[in-house]
Amino acid sequence: MTRSQFDPAFEDLPRIIPIFPLTGALLLPGGQLPLNIFEPRYLNMVQAALATEPRMIGMIQPTEPDLSDNRGPDPDTPEVVDPEFYRTGCGGRIISFSETEDGRYQIALAGMCRFHVVEELAAMDGYRRVMADYHRFRRDMRRDDEVDIDRERLLTALRAFLDRHGIAAEWDTIETTPDERLVTSLAMTCPFGPGERQALLEAPDLNDRGRILTTLLEMSLLEGGGAEGHA
Repeated sequence: MTRSQFDPAFEDLPRIIPIFPLTGALLLPGGQLPLNIFEPRYLNMVQAALATEPRMIGMIQPTEPDLSDNRGPDPDTPEVVDPEFYRTGCGGRIISFSETEDGRYQIALAGMCRFHVVEELAAMDGYRRVMADYHRFRRDMRRDDEVDIDRERLLTALRAFLDRHGIAAEWDTIETTPDERLVTSLAMTCPFGPGERQALLEAPDLNDRGRILTTLLEMSLLEGGGAEGHA
């Protein structure tokens, strides 16, 4: 995927970044993630990010999915419960933003670069912040590495996976999508668990991510077949 002229240089990535721990929402470098923001502290987070270039938010996977909604037993008096999170996330730049009449923000993030959490800092206006180290993932900003995946094996596994789950797909579009965009899109959208999503995020490069993605699809089919065989 080509870089936008608006993307920050590696040296301009923010050292302190707000984080959004959200189960099931994976952002990868080169990908785009739409988000519907309604919780007050995350509305504050978006406002702060929009006021500071390069308008970045860190998406990160909670290690405790059941706490990711940050609400207590009484929805009218929510109790904030901050989940633990993995130590590697991905910084995303806000590339579109709109307000809704019922007080929500609808935004889209473009994945810039992964980061390692050095330490968590004091919260600000309710949202969490971390000190981020991007140096291990500097190659994320290039996006010009040669892609070499077993596309036929990936698509075979994907077709069987989608058929098993009854998910319709536009195969004409899938078959003409470039390898880099295909791997990134599938890794972000396939319904894997937090651990599997984190493995995709932490893959050293796009080729490794493609191999992990193919393996996860094939393993899901084997596990599903086994479960049905014992039903």
